[in-house]
Amino acid sequence: MKNLTLLITVTLFLLVNLQRERFLTRTGQVQFNASVPSFEPVEAINNNATIVLDVKSGELAALVLLRGFKFPIALMEEHFNENYVESDTYPKAVLKGTLAEFSSTALDDALLHEYTFNGTIELHGKKELLEFPVNLIQSGEQVKLTANFTLLPERFNIEIPSIVSNKIADEINVSVNAVLEKR
Repeated sequence: MKNLTLLITVTLFLLVNLQRERFLTRTGQVQFNASVPSFEPVEAINNNATIVLDVKSGELAALVLLRGFKFPIALMEEHFNENYVESDTYPKAVLKGTLAEFSSTALDDALLHEYTFNGTIELHGKKELLEFPVNLIQSGEQVKLTANFTLLPERFNIEIPSIVSNKIADEINVSVNAVLEKR
């Protein structure tokens, strides 16, 4: 009886997971810009974001290792990791949510589709609700994803020292570009 129950459980698990259709990348690009006019640009890029789209449910998730952000100036990168995001204590940013009114069949037409992401981002030990547009285009076994949104450092208890606060924007502009492969 135990073996039969185990067999049924494993079979159901496999059926549910095999029916899921996912698109994935481990090389998504996440850029942010916190520049203000008349000062040195404060921007960085990370080309190793993991992004997963479940086209059956419209669920979208992303994981970004904060030490993966590369700055044009090494000292900025050091300050970002040690003083601002404290990447030894909080090594990653995690985005989880769904695309409102998502339709996997609509993606089949190779046209640009805009959906609204509704979910959360966890950064620096804080979780915040987020809503922003996401653009998707499917081409064969790939989905191209682009998105832009804004983050406020104070909502994540990221303190900007007063000595540099006039050199860093209050709102951080984030852009995401990725090509996800069918898995």
